[in-house]
Amino acid sequence: MAYMSQEGYDNMVAELKRLESIERPKASAAIAEARDKGDLSENSEYDAAKEAQAHLEDKINKLKLAISEAKIIDVSRLSSDIVQILSKVEMTNLTTNTKMTYVIVSENEANLREGKISIKTPIAQGLLGKKVGDEVEIKIPRGTIKLRIDSISIVG
Repeated sequence: MAYMSQEGYDNMVAELKRLESIERPKASAAIAEARDKGDLSENSEYDAAKEAQAHLEDKINKLKLAISEAKIIDVSRLSSDIVQILSKVEMTNLTTNTKMTYVIVSENEANLREGKISIKTPIAQGLLGKKVGDEVEIKIPRGTIKLRIDSISIVG
């Protein structure tokens, strides 16, 4: 089961719909077009189209599984007292004295450009359960960082 926001769930459903209604017919058309070009035993275009279709079907199946296992979080029941999923955490890197802000989300919703990090990342794991004012040392691939939590809010 994967906990996620309503927005994340809606985005996954929309992506599934797009893959099934637009990308799947494109893949079938590409296979049909390649098949029409003759001998399949030496038709690299046909092989590539079949492989692309297999990747697409795998993506669709993974998305269907994620949607079936999704549990939408009732944000009205979350508290901004401690860091948890859907917390927006503003913090200061005490080594470089730089400000950072991340929203902790499910793995399917993670998007670093939008400042959304997966709950499974080392930073998120190090922040979970902490309060405003807490200082934490977190091991990341590049070493250890020391962060101070400046504020916690819930994103809806």
